[in-house]
Amino acid sequence: MKEPSKILVIRFSSIGDIIYTTPVVRSLKKRFPNAEICFLTKPAFKYLYQNNPYLSKLYLLEPKLLDTVKIIKDEKFDLIIDLHNNLRTSIIKLLTQIPALTYKKERLKKWLALKLKLKSFTPNKHLVDRYLETVKSLDVVNDGNPVDYFLGKEYQLDQFLPATHQNYVAFIIGATHFTKRLPNLKIIEICKGIKQPIVLVGGKDVKANADLISAAVGNQVVNLCGAVNLDESIFILSKAEKVIGFDTGLTHISGAFDKPLVSIWGGTTPELLGVQPYHISNSYMASVDLPCRPCSKFGLEKCPLGHFKCMENIHTESIVNYVNKEQL
Repeated sequence: MKEPSKILVIRFSSIGDIIYTTPVVRSLKKRFPNAEICFLTKPAFKYLYQNNPYLSKLYLLEPKLLDTVKIIKDEKFDLIIDLHNNLRTSIIKLLTQIPALTYKKERLKKWLALKLKLKSFTPNKHLVDRYLETVKSLDVVNDGNPVDYFLGKEYQLDQFLPATHQNYVAFIIGATHFTKRLPNLKIIEICKGIKQPIVLVGGKDVKANADLISAAVGNQVVNLCGAVNLDESIFILSKAEKVIGFDTGLTHISGAFDKPLVSIWGGTTPELLGVQPYHISNSYMASVDLPCRPCSKFGLEKCPLGHFKCMENIHTESIVNYVNKEQL
């Protein structure tokens, strides 16, 4: 293949999947420093790339797919790297007739792993490494660094936190689906056992939960859920001494800052998704080994069996002990 001078990388959603494409973009730019590396995603996820210095231009999916196709054709790309591999990306490739490299999703293996609970069918590589296999023919090399997130502006901690909370643990208490979230009482148990100040991070959807948690724990907790925007939330994560979170976008983004991380897993599993903490120096994955896990790839609105043991039986003491370790 002729060395490309203008490359379009495509991944439409979601937060975790997109953040794990950042090592691919970075590695492409290192391999082809004079090339234009561009990215196409949905408007809702533009913040993940809008400040990325390895990117020449960010394109956003138009409401009408044919409008996006026209833009891509007009830009005269040499190569498309399709890291989504769905119907829309197939249409784009078909109509633009631009040479393309396409990510292999291993849909059948994942389906078998989910339905038959056979670990032998789970992906044996991290999602980042599977993405990078897509560009293997370009001699792109994995540089072994974490994912990237570049803040939109400079912030100061005292904009958000009192002086008592400068050396804190950030606790991400939100997640899109119920089966990814730890119950409030379990979060309270963890918070009460941690020796450091705690900052609760999440959106407006978990503000009521955060209010209950902070009322139960007391002044040790500062509740920022729903009080700061996404970029500010990520800044809070970047300045934390340690991070606790569930299988959710903010937790995956926190990997960009290489903070000691506790990830808590309920109905989903990192093995099925291939999203174990990526190039983080210090991490601990908390989960309960149950025959019904995983119950879904992306989470559900309720436990299918009604018991929710995957979260109710989480051993909070082990999480507290990990967070309180002095060497962290």
